[in-house]
Formats: sequence, structure tokens, C-alpha cells
Amino acid sequence: MSIPNSGWPLVVLLAWAASPAHTQWSDFREPGVPRTRAGNANLTAPAPKTADGKPDLSGVWMHETTTVAEMRRLYGSRIDEALKVDAPGMEIGTQHRYSGNILLDFKPEESMMRPQAVEQMRRNQAVNHLADACTPGFSMGFPLADLVSEPIQIVQAPRITMILYEAGNFHRLIHTDGRTLPKEFDLPAFNGYSAGHWEGDTLVVETAGFNDKTWLDAIRHPHSDALRTVERFRRRDFGHMDYEIRFDDPKMYTKPFSVKVPHELLPDTDIFENYCENEKDSAHLPKR
Repeated sequence: MSIPNSGWPLVVLLAWAASPAHTQWSDFREPGVPRTRAGNANLTAPAPKTADGKPDLSGVWMHETTTVAEMRRLYGSRIDEALKVDAPGMEIGTQHRYSGNILLDFKPEESMMRPQAVEQMRRNQAVNHLADACTPGFSMGFPLADLVSEPIQIVQAPRITMILYEAGNFHRLIHTDGRTLPKEFDLPAFNGYSAGHWEGDTLVVETAGFNDKTWLDAIRHPHSDALRTVERFRRRDFGHMDYEIRFDDPKMYTKPFSVKVPHELLPDTDIFENYCENEKDSAHLPKR
């Protein structure tokens, strides 16, 4: 089955946020951060704990990035087109490899896309690339917002954990108060509804109740309202977090699939608010 693959670089480079550095408080040193003798954050120190003994996931986190050379190997000449675009803070080499294609690890002959998924992907790609960021009602959604050039912030509280996304300027609430997901959802949501529980030192988050209006990646792999995800967050030490997300969407894909995206802490930093009125890059992008 032929899978459409056009349109990746421009949508990744849209101005979700155009900030080359992530700090507004340049002289601020975050309390509780273990330091080396040189004053730098010790990212290999033990992970912090909450009052109930669970790992504290709170902090500003950035996914591992993929080098320009590796992106060129994976995506070919489309990267050369993207490299011609001057978009500060969103340069090629600041994304995760899965941002362009969430199914990157699978060969074309291993495609699990159902025919309706291929057709929906073509319709998604027909949307104006340059208008997406500021189109009323558009939402970047996850996991894409955590795979592009901007970090996320996790805020962990006793009965709820919040994830704040700089890209797209949205948030998610993960309920850890013992509730479970309902079997049916009266109001499907762009980012679904999430309930989490701990398995040892790993926070396991189940999410369902999605609408079908966001994409899984920049190449615009679709999902349906039947999508269910299971995320696993494990803070290995102070500065490193293992993250895995499993997708199960029987309407669009013939079997579930998973990706792993390690994250590194960005201490003494912030995420920025992101609104279209601040967007300056689309005028410099090639017209299509």
C-alpha cells in the first residue's frame, strides 16, 4: 500500500514558538537542583522524590534531538529544502526523528495503515501548510507537540499531574486520584482524557476519548476517535527520563505500535507562552 509522504519540513518549521533559548530569568538558579563544583546542574544525581516516596517528574523536559545528518539520512532531500528556511529556535536538528514520521521504524511493506487511514492522511496533507498554526480550531495535539523544537513542562501534584506544552500553548491533565477511564465519552477532546497510576517508579497514563482532529506527526498520520494511548514515564535520575507511548487505534491501524522518546531535564529554564499574534516566520517560508 502506497503511503503519502510529502509535506513534512514546512509544517515542522511553522512558528509554534520562535525562541532560540528558554530562559526569561537569566540570573535565577532553581532551588533544589543538585550542583557540581562548577555550579552546573548534576543531571546524574538521584531523582527527587515526592512526600509519598514516588519519583517527582516535575521540571522542564526536552526530548532527545536528532542531528541534521541523521535527519537528512532519514528524510532525504526534503531536509535540504527545510534548511533553506530561517526559523530561529526551530532549526533542523532540534526535533526528534519521530516528529516527521511516527512510523519511521517500520518499512513500507510493514505498513499497518488501513485504507481509510491512507485516504485520511492524503486529505490531511491537502490542508494549507502555512495556515495551520493560526487556523481557528486547529490544535497541534500530542505526541507531535512533544516531538518538535520546543520543550514541555511537567508539574506533579498529589492527585493530578499537568503537562504544559510550549508548542501549541496547550496543557493536559493526568488524574492520579484513583479514577479510571469511562467506557464512553460524551464530549471527545483534542487531547483526550487521561488517568494515571504508579507501577513501581513508573507513572502509567491511559488516555482515551479523543476526537479525530489532530495528527500523530508532521507527515500527518491520522488517528480516529477510537485511539487509546498508554504512556510510561520513568525518571531514571535527576536529569533523565524514559518515555514510551503505545498507540492503539483499530479504526486506522491493523495493530498497536509503540515509540520510545528519552527526555533530558532543562534546569533553570522556562517554557514560553505561544500565540499566533507573535508568529513572524510564515512570511519567510516558501509559498506552496
